Amino acid sequence: MALTGNPYKQYQEQAVRTASPDKLIIMLFDGALRFSGKAKNFISEKNFEDAGKAIYRCEDIIDYLINTLNPKIPIAAEIEKMYEYIQYNFVQANITKDISYLEEAEKYLRDFRETWKQVGEIVRDERSQIKQAL
Repeated sequence: MALTGNPYKQYQEQAVRTASPDKLIIMLFDGALRFSGKAKNFISEKNFEDAGKAIYRCEDIIDYLINTLNPKIPIAAEIEKMYEYIQYNFVQANITKDISYLEEAEKYLRDFRETWKQVGEIVRDERSQIKQAL
């Protein structure tokens, strides 16, 4: 079967299909950070239409993260509040075209990303130890 289309896009799709849950979440944070960075550049260039589109992508990612929280987990409500604060900053950035709102959102996105990275490492280490014990 011959591959067609954009090889980079195919690579990305394969990476998403085969990623662990923690890596998928990290990919979402990376995407939000990338689109936020693009939005800052567009705002600096006074290209407000493209800035708005980039910010909407950020908002979509945060919406997805909120909607996938498991309400049965006690900390989920607190995480949701933090995601909503990030979302608030994206909305304000889109309304005001003020980069400081994007920078505030990015600060929290980076913190969440680092936390999930650490969680993934802990889980992988524990699984490895269990496999070795068997």
